Amino acid sequence: MIVLPSAIRETIRERAREGQPNEICGVLGGAYEPEETSYVRSQYPADNVAENPRTRYEIDPEQQLVIFDCLEDRDEEIVGFYHSHPRGPPRPSETDAQLATWPNRSYLIVSLEPPEIGSWRWRDDTERDGDEPGADGRFERERLVVD
Repeated sequence: MIVLPSAIRETIRERAREGQPNEICGVLGGAYEPEETSYVRSQYPADNVAENPRTRYEIDPEQQLVIFDCLEDRDEEIVGFYHSHPRGPPRPSETDAQLATWPNRSYLIVSLEPPEIGSWRWRDDTERDGDEPGADGRFERERLVVD
């Protein structure tokens, strides 16, 4: 489960509306629990540097490093990531699954048509088997509680 403050939810929704027709993206900070409830305390917007930002997202790598340093300075953990689907459902696309790399982290997806937010945890199946991390994973729907 992930707990998201309503103010952060509204900030992310507004960013998604303003970012149309492109996907927006960012990092969620707070208290992270891999198998239990994670609590979002902050969100960090980042530039989408994907080659085709209308249908893909890629967090700017330099901004991501700065955000990670900021999280460490604030004694927060990486809870997960967020991005928008301006013209699609609030569930991971096939491309989202192919590019997911943070096991057990939350991936919050904001849909504008219909207006809805969904949250998913990336489960890396190879990591559970003790093999090398890889693309053998799946998204699991996660309960999203707005506080």
